[in-house]
Amino acid sequence: MKLKLDWEQFTTRSFLRLSILAFTAIVSFYLGKHWSEDSSSLTFFSTSQSSAATSPFVADSPNANLSSDISSILPQNATSAPPPLPRKVGIVDETGSMRTNFSSDFALDTGIDGESDAAVGNETGTTSDQVASTVKFKVEKFEVCDEKLREYIPCLDNEEAIRRLKSTERGEIWERHCPSKENSLNCLVPVPQGYKTPIPWPQSRDEVWFSNVPHTRLVEDKGGQNWISRDNDKFKFPGGGTQFIHGADQYLDQISEMVPEIAFGKHTRVVLDVGCGVASFGAYLLARDVLTLSIAPKDVHENQIQFALERNVPAMVAAFTTKRLLYPSQAFDLIHCSRCRINWTRDDGILLLEVNRMLRAGGYFAWAAQPVYKHEEPQMEAWKEMENLTTRMRWALVKKEGYLAIWQKPLNNSCYTSRDPSLAQPPLCDVNDNPNDVWYRISFPMQFFYEMCRYVNLKWCISRLPENGNAANVSAWPARLNEPPPRLQEVEMDSIIAKNELFRAETKYWDDIIDGYIRIFKWKKLQIRNVMDMRAEFGGFAAALINQGMNSWVMNVVPTSEPNTLPVIFDRGLIGVAHDWCEPFDTYPRTYDLLHASGLLSKEQKRCNISSILLEMDRILRPGGLAYIRDSKHIMDEIMEITKAMGWHNDLRDTAEGQYASRKILMCRKPISRS
Repeated sequence: MKLKLDWEQFTTRSFLRLSILAFTAIVSFYLGKHWSEDSSSLTFFSTSQSSAATSPFVADSPNANLSSDISSILPQNATSAPPPLPRKVGIVDETGSMRTNFSSDFALDTGIDGESDAAVGNETGTTSDQVASTVKFKVEKFEVCDEKLREYIPCLDNEEAIRRLKSTERGEIWERHCPSKENSLNCLVPVPQGYKTPIPWPQSRDEVWFSNVPHTRLVEDKGGQNWISRDNDKFKFPGGGTQFIHGADQYLDQISEMVPEIAFGKHTRVVLDVGCGVASFGAYLLARDVLTLSIAPKDVHENQIQFALERNVPAMVAAFTTKRLLYPSQAFDLIHCSRCRINWTRDDGILLLEVNRMLRAGGYFAWAAQPVYKHEEPQMEAWKEMENLTTRMRWALVKKEGYLAIWQKPLNNSCYTSRDPSLAQPPLCDVNDNPNDVWYRISFPMQFFYEMCRYVNLKWCISRLPENGNAANVSAWPARLNEPPPRLQEVEMDSIIAKNELFRAETKYWDDIIDGYIRIFKWKKLQIRNVMDMRAEFGGFAAALINQGMNSWVMNVVPTSEPNTLPVIFDRGLIGVAHDWCEPFDTYPRTYDLLHASGLLSKEQKRCNISSILLEMDRILRPGGLAYIRDSKHIMDEIMEITKAMGWHNDLRDTAEGQYASRKILMCRKPISRS
């Protein structure tokens, strides 16, 4: 009986406690709801502007459509900064999808920084000296390098490393051999005597100043082939090549007549010209709305890429040797080789298999060479070898006419999987092979191993095509520029569902920023032709230059420390390359008019020496050229200390967020001459 009574008392007490707890919860809920609706609540800062006022406003809740003037919440004499912006933010509509009709300071690593496009003019008109940063060291002044470094490309001119090579028979001397950190560039590369401001595009297609590229070897070797000639203080470019001495335009017409489906400027937008000479092929394709990346090694005709860039044509130093080229799979709509001096059937076709990796499904390979048309026994044998190799690779010979042969790559893997097993050579690559990998991604503790093998070797296999047809199904130009390509979904990054929205947001953001630069800084009146985006992400900066009618081309560089967005960039109809900014870039000095670095230095300072990156920027920037550095305010003093020591003219400005924003923009100009 006593046990039963105790149990009843226990249950009564428990019920009473639960009732009190439930009542407290209900009262708290209603009090909280009443407070949030009728009282001033916690605020979330926004930089957007209302149509009725110019002061910033805040939303009372991230999920409410309520707003109030910030002046009604803060004291009249308030001068404190707004709360810091969250590191990861976004705008989500009622369906849970990210909206695209918003302005943002977009960055893959930092999400949206909240910069308003409505106030782009602010960052072009307000200078701030309130930068919360600490200079780690002081640099008095960088000296000018020895005259022998005038044409210096650090990773291609490392004579000590080249002497140590065990073999050079496969072109190893033309590969990257970067100097150690102790031997990295620590001075300012000099300009040639008599250097002049480069001739602007499109006049530069036909002539450049001799004093800017004072090398006559190509004139002596190729003058009779209509490549180049010298006329007093200028080099002239008649537009010819070894296999098209009557001019590139006539040659391009021939290609179009042979295979009308190539459709320059519509179906064919991005082209790779291998062994380009002075890049007349790519220079004349620009008039047909085709963007051609012209490549060649720094060989006996070592200045051909320098001539191409002085002509303001897209180009970089690169070679088919033993490593994959630093471009993604299915990057180019057409790959062209006119007497490019490459033995495509070497090592059972491993070099042509690299072409196959980079060629878009359904894309074309055009080969103009002696084996196509000559009937001497060695040339006929070389043609048979090429014919045998392309047949095994299942390339279709679309047309052979005169000295030109054009093949087409298959659209899918079916023709490979249906091969007779005894004839299935070269084999398909392993299913685990990623054809977009061109650079080893080794963690920092394995730094020594990373230094030993950072580039991916060529592979004797046929790169697999995606079963879903991605990359083969890009839109025609120019629609592809602003449409999220299917391969966007393959980018390894934090966002899974909202990648298309992030793509559109980045495009809109840079459109607004470039519009501001054009209006305020009169960019269209400046000679901005050769541009490099040093941290390109989805290529939004380059797309904006096209959308805003700038007469420029952009080398989109995707740092190897970040998600590989290069396939997206090429699918948009743009060009780019993978690169590690802890190392020098493969181009000649004085080749770019504008270097754009958004969030790069604060990102790479964890891995690289910032002064080395800035000295590399000075090396590749033309005298009088511009550098726009948009980055964290906490690093700006250090950047300015270095740029000042390089002799650059600095102009530090606020972004549209104002003086309390986490980022600043530093606009620099390299001096035309150095005393």
